[in-house]
Amino acid sequence: MVRPQMLVLAASMLLAHVAHAAPAAPAAMIEAANPFFKASPLPFHMPQFDQITNEHYAPAFAEGMRRQLAEVEAIANNPKPATFDNTIVALERSGQLLNQVRPVFENMSGANTNEALEGIERDLSPKLAAHSDSILLNAKLYQRVNSLYAKRDKLGLNAEAKRVLERYHTDFVRAGAKLSAADKEKLKVYNGELAALATAFSQNVLKETNALGLVVDTRAELDGMTASDIDTAAAAAKARGLDGKFVIALTNTTGQAPLAVLSNRAVRQRLLEASMARGSRGGEFDNRAIVTKLAKLRAERAALLGYPNYAAYALEDQTAKTTLAVNTLLADLAKPAAANARREAADLQAIVDAEKGGFQVGAADWAFYTDKLRAARFNFDENQLKPYFELNSVLNNGVFFAATKLYGITFKERKDLPVYDPDVRVYDVIDVNGKPLALFIADFYARSNKRGGAWMNEYVSQSKLLGNLPVVGNHLNIPKPPAGEATLMTFDEVNTLFHEFGHALHGMFSDVTYPRFAGTSVPSDFVEYPSQVNEMWALWPEVLQNYGKHYQTGAPMPKELLDKVTGAKKFNQGFMTTEYLAASLVDQRWHQLTPAQVPSDVLAFEAAALKEAGVDFAPVPPRYRTTYFSHSFSGGYSAAYYAYLWSEKLDAESVNWFKENGGLQRKNGDWFRQKLLARGGTNDALQLFRNFRGRDAKVDALLERRGLAGK
Repeated sequence: MVRPQMLVLAASMLLAHVAHAAPAAPAAMIEAANPFFKASPLPFHMPQFDQITNEHYAPAFAEGMRRQLAEVEAIANNPKPATFDNTIVALERSGQLLNQVRPVFENMSGANTNEALEGIERDLSPKLAAHSDSILLNAKLYQRVNSLYAKRDKLGLNAEAKRVLERYHTDFVRAGAKLSAADKEKLKVYNGELAALATAFSQNVLKETNALGLVVDTRAELDGMTASDIDTAAAAAKARGLDGKFVIALTNTTGQAPLAVLSNRAVRQRLLEASMARGSRGGEFDNRAIVTKLAKLRAERAALLGYPNYAAYALEDQTAKTTLAVNTLLADLAKPAAANARREAADLQAIVDAEKGGFQVGAADWAFYTDKLRAARFNFDENQLKPYFELNSVLNNGVFFAATKLYGITFKERKDLPVYDPDVRVYDVIDVNGKPLALFIADFYARSNKRGGAWMNEYVSQSKLLGNLPVVGNHLNIPKPPAGEATLMTFDEVNTLFHEFGHALHGMFSDVTYPRFAGTSVPSDFVEYPSQVNEMWALWPEVLQNYGKHYQTGAPMPKELLDKVTGAKKFNQGFMTTEYLAASLVDQRWHQLTPAQVPSDVLAFEAAALKEAGVDFAPVPPRYRTTYFSHSFSGGYSAAYYAYLWSEKLDAESVNWFKENGGLQRKNGDWFRQKLLARGGTNDALQLFRNFRGRDAKVDALLERRGLAGK
């Protein structure tokens, strides 16, 4: 997942999040002490994490907004006729102070938050929305952009310059530049309220996830968990003042990793119930009222802009284009996926019955009995893999190794640069020509002040216009083991590390002129595609043999175990596809409502949506329920959670291309980099795919991968 952020004025995914402010400039003394008021002296202008304090953010935001508004006013009121340089290029150069502070603040709010940052975030979100409106609803500015757009074919622009002009025009129109003055004022109110609600939703999810960690009284109740994981649970309990007890911390998804190993069914059920109750159990962190307000306001905002619903508005700027296209994709897959899940449930029930369990398989049992079925069918379980997946080996001998073989780039860890947490690591990335390419910041461990999931962000984005090279971060939530013990990963965590590094490569390889197009500045339903492609190297034999070594003995993963891993790739696909589709369908249903259709009962609406789509199968709940569905209600994937599956169609085709052309070879990496990764948003996304693949994508490879071919 990419954590979207405002790279420059017109980064389209965040136009609804940037604010009105024209306070007096901070005093010179305050500016001198604030690290955001000057370019960072560190390599690539990496943020000075050792100098930045909570007190620096608000003044930097206030002054950054003030300066950008002054710059924009100068552009809008320029007495000279509009030209590409004095309007579009000037806009691309505007807001540089804001662009220094914003990426740092946004990522610290997710990766290393505290009460002070949460307060700043609540205060800032409506102000930033108003700031964006002050720019994008500026009538004089739009007139200049529109005049250039009308004669764009006569300006002698190169392809990238012409596209950036077209994108600015689109951004202004989609932001409401053509509305009447009265409707613009109404839109500003919507934008401010939506920004505040999204922030409240996000903060509630983090607080509720921390508050609902499952408390267990005895070590015996955790039977099945490793000694290290039990020690971690004991330490988590002690940190809460619960000495002698154990706390299983929750992660962001509905499913929780310990469900696969806990032999005590009652504990499994309590754990899943705690997970699924998040945001809907009453109290200060309940998100149900926020959901209905968000859904209604988004629908009203879309109607004001001339769209039948919010999804229609959002999808128009994606590669899918229409709700019909997305609904068709999800409907075509829902029935065969749910049928697969029911067949898998029958297989699991057979194990329960053979053991005389006396119960019907439920959602809390799925992972536990799936591991038993996997062990019986393929003669291995996931715990056999963990000793071969030690974090440092996976990173250096797996992720970095594959990138070096494919692209010729190399990595060198740096100990001299400041970080915001002792566990964060920084790497120089050296290009094939020996020149610096990027800085890579790795933040892999879970923390109580870190939001769930995994994401990539860009602290500094590449741009020839501004002379910037990228500073890119990857963030995971791997449980940190007790001091002195190795970090052993599940295969899902390994796959996630490869996935997020695919996003990082997209940012590192960016080779564009305008900040508007840097790195991952592509549609949501395309941005996951390059990262999904990078997942293929996790199980590529040459790569896996290089990193899949026992953390104590150094012995390579036995071939028979490797064969079982690859042989089981389609195993449990019914469950995995159905839980993902269920969340995607819920996301679409909420965002395809008119204002009058928004319900008051959030959970009843969710249940009805799942039933109508044919994925209301209790043993397979949605990957995210509405009340903790951050992708949909506070992230950059509103009406776009389908994007992972949409992108996977391109990914499956690309994996086949790599295999057809010899796999892990420089010539293949260079082609993928040149035709796609380096191009950012400089061309239509699907045209970039065609340039790489030589044709449009077909769905056959995806259906085969998901075990749905011929179903």
